[in-house]
Amino acid sequence: MWNGRDYLAGKKILIDEQLVMRSGAMVTSPRFVYQKAVCPPESPNAYTPIAFYSEDTHYSLSKAMTMLGIQTFYAEGEDKYAGQCPITSDGRWPAEVPSHESGAMNIESLSVLVEFFASHGYPILICFNYGTTFKGAYDDVYYACQKLKPILEKYNLLERDVTHGTNQKEKRTGYWFHVDGALGAAYMPFIEMAYLSGRVATKGPTFDFRLPMVHSIAMSGHKWIGASVPCGVYMTKVKYQMLPPEMPEYIGTPDTTFAGSRNGLSPMLLWDNIARNSYEDQVQKALDLEELAAYAEDKLLYLQNQVLHTDLYVARTKLALTVRFKRANDELCRKYSLSNEDLNGLRFSHIFLMEHVTTELVDQLIEDLSREGAFAPQKAEAMAFTVDASIRASTRNRVAFVPSEGRGFHG
Repeated sequence: MWNGRDYLAGKKILIDEQLVMRSGAMVTSPRFVYQKAVCPPESPNAYTPIAFYSEDTHYSLSKAMTMLGIQTFYAEGEDKYAGQCPITSDGRWPAEVPSHESGAMNIESLSVLVEFFASHGYPILICFNYGTTFKGAYDDVYYACQKLKPILEKYNLLERDVTHGTNQKEKRTGYWFHVDGALGAAYMPFIEMAYLSGRVATKGPTFDFRLPMVHSIAMSGHKWIGASVPCGVYMTKVKYQMLPPEMPEYIGTPDTTFAGSRNGLSPMLLWDNIARNSYEDQVQKALDLEELAAYAEDKLLYLQNQVLHTDLYVARTKLALTVRFKRANDELCRKYSLSNEDLNGLRFSHIFLMEHVTTELVDQLIEDLSREGAFAPQKAEAMAFTVDASIRASTRNRVAFVPSEGRGFHG
């Protein structure tokens, strides 16, 4: 998001010179300047990126928006275009782009929202998901590129001139497409390999740099690969980077990351896993876990239809490694470390079928769920909530909603 924000805001690292004292004498030395592009008076919004992400996006995206001061379409819409939302009947702006029941972003709604802001001259920053937090859904990035390309072309955002100073011009896109592939980006390529070899009937949508409109991808190392420490990989193309100084004195390498210093153990853990496991090993692992997820889904459906004869809301998004069902009681949530979420008035738990899970563990969970009192009350007790006027949020100058429920990891 930081890279996308500064790229769309027309920022660039340039060089001028300064006088410094060296060996008792004043000499000129290069100085790096972080400079913003000149905003054309006829297009005041040209360097104000507007962010779009779905209602199934991980809560960290909202956190990133506030940390980086990026305007979301909700915040800008409420502030400057109140009552003009083109996808709602009353004109009110939703906090995030709507999702389908599967958890994937509604690309039709996204397209309408993007066109509204593109028509007002804003550059577009979109974060797609490739494996959502709770439902494990995959946004159709390929279809989104097809749908959005003519809109971006219509409003001269496919490519535009960015001017620094009086005569320095460069070509940049007026959009940035990021893919949050925390789990899916590491896992779905092996499902595609299995699909191409005829070992599985379907694959996920294309999401990577085979799509020229994708600018960046992020992937976790502690999920599919299973590194013992939290870590991730950020991928982009050099032409999109805010190129840093070439010779930082302290760390001895270009400073291309948000934090600066990095953990040297993490890449060794990732390398070790990749070196030990061939593509064929990874493909087989992917197929095994797909089979395990299908097994868990079948067992839950059997419990629902043949044992309890009651709706347990069992659902599994296509190719997801997660299965969701009616929320279990607190004791079972603790026992099995279940993540929970309220969706459309219903209360859910879900399980992720990763390498540590066995059919025996799934069977044990099913047995526990078959017992009386295994599920939590479906309707939470209604509570009246009143905000004191002295601390109530103004309807002006909003940045984003900070999720306080949902998105998983709530007991």
